[in-house]
Amino acid sequence: MPLRKSFLDNQEMEVTSKIYIAGHRGMVGSAILRNLQKKGFQNFVFRTSDELDLRDQEKVAQFFADEKPDYVILAAAKVGGIQANNVFRADFLYDNLMIQNNVIHSAYVHGVKKLMFLGSSCIYPKLAPQPLKEEYLLSGFLEDTNEPYAIAKIAGIKLIESYRRQHGCNYISVMPTNLYGPNDNYNLSNSHVLPALIRKFHEAKILNSPFVEIWGTGTPLREFLHADDLGDACVFLMQNYNGQQHVNIGTGNDLSIKDLALLIQQIVGYKGEIKHDLSKPDGTPRKLMDVNFLHKLGWKHTIDIKEGVKAVYEDFKKKENVKVW
Repeated sequence: MPLRKSFLDNQEMEVTSKIYIAGHRGMVGSAILRNLQKKGFQNFVFRTSDELDLRDQEKVAQFFADEKPDYVILAAAKVGGIQANNVFRADFLYDNLMIQNNVIHSAYVHGVKKLMFLGSSCIYPKLAPQPLKEEYLLSGFLEDTNEPYAIAKIAGIKLIESYRRQHGCNYISVMPTNLYGPNDNYNLSNSHVLPALIRKFHEAKILNSPFVEIWGTGTPLREFLHADDLGDACVFLMQNYNGQQHVNIGTGNDLSIKDLALLIQQIVGYKGEIKHDLSKPDGTPRKLMDVNFLHKLGWKHTIDIKEGVKAVYEDFKKKENVKVW
């Protein structure tokens, strides 16, 4: 089905367009907001999770009826690392399904011109060929530890696709790789690997601990994208891409968890030993995004991992001084 005429008219975001960023205080949403502001956009509508529970269908519908945003970027989600995903399986599946369903449907009902849904690289099968191409979606079994979160995100992609095909909505999906950056989560009980390692090495340095323990063998390979690069990619795609195919966003480069730990150890200036807790899971052996489609569209990342981690560590130390975790 062709896109709705109403969505095709005046489709490009203008600096005066009313933009709703769901999850604007999180690492992803705040990065997109910074990028839009840097480019002159000024008409935003926000709600914190305390002000609007996106799991509540009635309240979300009322919000869209009252505010009538022109463009929506759905960056709100319940997120966490391996441990949180594995322990709170029902919460990750239920909460993310409700958030997605409510926002996407209300956007359709109230004639939003364009919506972007942010998924995650965990949607791809655990043992899919590397690097991960967009077409590998639903081609194999998922990693068990984050299966509920992945299923929710896959449902979001398919919901976007279905609203396009049935109703002609100009909705797009993007799949970021592992992210890091300002406003990251450094709580060791539910953080991702990069911020967790920054905190571990920093505290070990401060406390003069003899070693830092990392999960698993350190052999899994991971790709990391700075949140500011993601923000730039998202704005680029909102302005330049209207296709049905979901789009991988990443760097196309990866490194082992052990090499990441060594890099962070060097940047933090910790002199102790690195030990491995082999009772903890490694997770997926490798997760590298194929970003050729995005490159062909005209966007590439600009922040390399060493430069990015240095900047993030400086940001972390400012937060550490006020104990925000």
